[in-house]
Amino acid sequence: MICPLCLGESLPHAQVHGRQLHQCSGPGGCRLLFVDPAHHLTPEEERARYATHENDPDDPRYRAFLAQATEPLMARLALGARGLDFGCGPGPTLFRMMEERGHPCCNYDPFFAPDPGVLADTYDFVACTETVEHFQDPRAGFMTLASLLRPGGWLAVMTQCVPTDRALGEWVYLRDPTHVALFREETLAWVAGWLGWELFRESPRVTLFRQSRKLANIQMAFS
Repeated sequence: MICPLCLGESLPHAQVHGRQLHQCSGPGGCRLLFVDPAHHLTPEEERARYATHENDPDDPRYRAFLAQATEPLMARLALGARGLDFGCGPGPTLFRMMEERGHPCCNYDPFFAPDPGVLADTYDFVACTETVEHFQDPRAGFMTLASLLRPGGWLAVMTQCVPTDRALGEWVYLRDPTHVALFREETLAWVAGWLGWELFRESPRVTLFRQSRKLANIQMAFS
């Protein structure tokens, strides 16, 4: 099995909740933990699962959850910086939080806001909260995110990293059948190195990346 992020060698790792997990294990690899494609949901099954999410833009608890990513992001943005919520889901909220603080923001979601025109533009920031773990093709996913950032732009990623203090079978994150790409801190560092980004670990769940190369140079990393 080839790692879907770094394209390196991977090996079977564990069976958890009826799904086969593989671990990127090659020298210099990204250490991604990922679900065997045989256990991926179909697009129809994915959409049905996401439609059950009750993300209310007026729910203060949900706003507080998203603020884990938006607050450190906004602390680094100039007023008026324009951005995108990539993977906004059925209850777009982050864009409203950003706009309330003076940052115009668009929404994109392959199921609930599938506007291809949004992906043809570039932004000062992209927020990707609780989304990268759903990437069935994480390499293509991060290439897309890189293409959306202007030079010097910021990417905020919120995702739970693979725990080191408990068995995988006890990790609640793995009970969600749409979670198929599981990141370690080493994986996030590999992504930063691959794309030439600066990396800032804000908390166990939130990582900020800064685009520090010209887009023309980043294309070299995609080959």
